[in-house]
Amino acid sequence: MVFVNYGGGRYWFFRHQSWNGLTVADLVFPWFVFIMGTSVSLSLSGSLIRGLRLSRLLMRICWRSLLLFIIGVIIINPSYCSGPLSWETLRIPGVLQRLAFTYLIVAMLDVSMARARLGGSSTDVWWYPVHDIVLYWPAWVCVFMLETLWLCVTFLLPVPDCPSMFWGIFWVYLGVVYQTTVPYDPEGVLGSINSILMAFLGLQAGKILQHYRDHPRQIMTRFLIWGFALGIISAILTKCSRDHGFIPVNKNLWSLSYVTTLSCFAFVLLMLCYYTVDVRRWWSGAPFFYPGMNSILVYVGHEVFQDYFPFRWKMRNSQSHAEHLTQNLLATCVWMLISYILYRKKIFWKI
Repeated sequence: MVFVNYGGGRYWFFRHQSWNGLTVADLVFPWFVFIMGTSVSLSLSGSLIRGLRLSRLLMRICWRSLLLFIIGVIIINPSYCSGPLSWETLRIPGVLQRLAFTYLIVAMLDVSMARARLGGSSTDVWWYPVHDIVLYWPAWVCVFMLETLWLCVTFLLPVPDCPSMFWGIFWVYLGVVYQTTVPYDPEGVLGSINSILMAFLGLQAGKILQHYRDHPRQIMTRFLIWGFALGIISAILTKCSRDHGFIPVNKNLWSLSYVTTLSCFAFVLLMLCYYTVDVRRWWSGAPFFYPGMNSILVYVGHEVFQDYFPFRWKMRNSQSHAEHLTQNLLATCVWMLISYILYRKKIFWKI
């Protein structure tokens, strides 16, 4: 399937795609959203098993979402040091804000199905082979309703001076306008619906890990089936092309095909990690799990200090790929070292 744009210079794969298509740089944030959904499934189940009351769990979910949202607003409005902000210049949406909204919805859906998760199902029922889906059917209905809303707004919302049924025409107040020269927000409200879908698919991966935890082959088989099914959906939506499908892959808009394509990759990658780490025990996950233990701290630190040495310095040639690569690799290694030191000292910033 041809989803990747091969234009844009010699080192196009290190840059974000400007419009339709994918590059390697476009794969990072969606993977974080997907694995956040998986973590939600595992962590909430652990809290319920430990006897935490639902009311307290709901309060914790709301509090975490609020904190994440506030932190996101602070770090994307750095001009607060220069004086009071005005509503005209304050940016509300952002990466952490989208994560906060996505976490809130997905966690609420998961908590609403707490009894089904804890009670399980009888092995005698005919639908037991897919009980990891059937037990949570109300949550699936809610997600399908949200996705129906996204499709209706995308294809049916009338926009002045634009042809009807023209994919990618989005209401400016929802955050995005198709190929506009006017500034737009890639973390607008409408795209957050599809980030919920991706996190919910990650939640499904977590349910597979829970329901079949004693059957590694079942887990890997289901991961591959989900990856294959989502890949087929992506092929249909995009017609295996960059610009000529029903819904092209588009990171800025978080299109439906973008979510299905990246979720396909995520299920396959998760299967490979599960096989090498948990089944064969060939790899412990180091050093990558160190930043994962302080993921929000690392992200906020990167956003705040990314323009300072040793994370960045004045380059002799701003067009040099070698200098850019060296700079980014060094910054990554520094944050890896910081994460390792925090891990060794048992310092974890949790929200």
